[in-house]
Amino acid sequence: MSSKPVLTVDRNFEVEAALAYHDEDAKATIATLLGDIKHLRLQLALAEAAMSQGMTRGWKPKFERDALQD
Repeated sequence: MSSKPVLTVDRNFEVEAALAYHDEDAKATIATLLGDIKHLRLQLALAEAAMSQGMTRGWKPKFERDALQD
């Protein structure tokens, strides 16, 4: 059994839920998602500045996701 169909169903559900939350207004949905991205990038930058290298054992956060990730 492949995990791809499950991901597709979950992603479709998430898209429909986001649109429904904004009364099917795609621009409002996108604006909210962009605001969320901005907020999370700021939180990531703050966490990176606050964490020591020893705490993360050399791990550094990425602000851009890999092209192959969903």
